[in-house]
Amino acid sequence: MKTEIRTILLAEDNPRDVELTLEALSDHNLANNVIVVRDGVETMEYLRREGKYKQRKTGNPAVLLLDIKMPRMDGIEVLRAIRSDKLLKMLPVVMLTSSREEQDLIKSYELGVNAYVVKPVDFKAFIEAVKQLGVFWAVINEAPPLGNNR
Repeated sequence: MKTEIRTILLAEDNPRDVELTLEALSDHNLANNVIVVRDGVETMEYLRREGKYKQRKTGNPAVLLLDIKMPRMDGIEVLRAIRSDKLLKMLPVVMLTSSREEQDLIKSYELGVNAYVVKPVDFKAFIEAVKQLGVFWAVINEAPPLGNNR
């Protein structure tokens, strides 16, 4: 039985980090299943199927890889919005960020983040961390029942 690879939503405004993340995921044939959004407002539009995402297929991604430091709406604000939305609150969210600030870590967990991963500065370590995240969340992790997705 072949396991279906589910969509990964990557919210990242740094083009270099987007490129590295996609490169890491391509090693496990996951890159084709990544939707990239560049800020928090676009993240919420995708999840709520608004604006240019109005016609996208229903259903939540397998996981949201969320950067904290983004324009228009930061990752903490996005996480707060997701956890207060009954259709999105069960969506797995992983903070994939360069922030080592303790208040960001604490606030993320208070708001219900599933994991907090500090982006390694080292290229090889970054690639390995993203590969492991992608395989776990898109292939291995069991998603909530469809009734809780939209």
